[in-house]
Amino acid sequence: MKSILFFGECMLEENADDDLNFDGELSFCGASRYGGDTLNTALYLARTTDTEQLKISFATALSKGEQSEKLLNMWQLEGIDTKLVTQSHDKSIGRYRINTNIAGERSFIYDRSDSAAKYYLQNEHQLFSDELTKIKCDYFYFSGISLAILNVKDRQYLLELLTTYKNGGGKIIFDNNYREILWRGEQALPFYQQAMQLADIAFLTDEDEFSLYGDSSVDGILQRIHRWRIPEVIIKQGADPCLVYQYKTSDINEPYSVKTIESTTLLNHQVVDTCAAGDAFAAGYLAKRLNEKSTTESAHFAHLLASRVIQFSGAIITLDEMADLMPESKFQ
Repeated sequence: MKSILFFGECMLEENADDDLNFDGELSFCGASRYGGDTLNTALYLARTTDTEQLKISFATALSKGEQSEKLLNMWQLEGIDTKLVTQSHDKSIGRYRINTNIAGERSFIYDRSDSAAKYYLQNEHQLFSDELTKIKCDYFYFSGISLAILNVKDRQYLLELLTTYKNGGGKIIFDNNYREILWRGEQALPFYQQAMQLADIAFLTDEDEFSLYGDSSVDGILQRIHRWRIPEVIIKQGADPCLVYQYKTSDINEPYSVKTIESTTLLNHQVVDTCAAGDAFAAGYLAKRLNEKSTTESAHFAHLLASRVIQFSGAIITLDEMADLMPESKFQ
């Protein structure tokens, strides 16, 4: 059985019809859903793959209390291993609200300043570090947001753990997911570059890359990833086709290839909420790719899953809304 470990933050998602109070802040009194980039990918991967063949684990920190217990129970029911989830007595679960415009494009308001996940590597992280240094999982998945929520010392510690993990034969998957607001004026680029140079598979959103590097050229992205010799990179371009880049050291004459994979076409009125589109895309790609399918088949399924998720509100859609995309083993 293969195994993959995801690291990041889960937050409670505010109901769409909750009101802002007079000073423009959220009351956060009615959150009933949840989400977070790496958690979204882990969950959609669990739904679209046979968890008897792929063990999926999630590492994060939650608060103590009934809400955290509910989250743990829901993740376990989805088929996610939660042994690396810790619970803090004095920290909270982050929260966010999605605001969407008429085209379904989203913006966020966060309340995560005291989120337990920010302190995960400072508290009882021995099991987590053992997982990496002793190569107990085949793949490790993290994102730019996973890095952004940590302080500088913890970020560097994580990257050092991943260097040891990679040197021991572990495979690293990185999603750039750049959110400028989370870096609070810090220099994000050096950490992104370290992460990219460790990656075996990278998911890049073109607009995030442009924001990081101050350019607007896909050719610039391709030049960077070719220079770093990343084996496999998927460049997401929203509703436009994605690009799948592969670097092959075995072919001296043609060491890399780039494929263009068309997206799934939707009408404007079908797009309700683009939240978690990229996360679902990554899950769909990995559901096929980690099962030895081609990059083309994997990218087609990634587009299909992402297009389904954005037709409904919130980061996590219901099982019924995507049942036809799930393996038969889920219903036996």
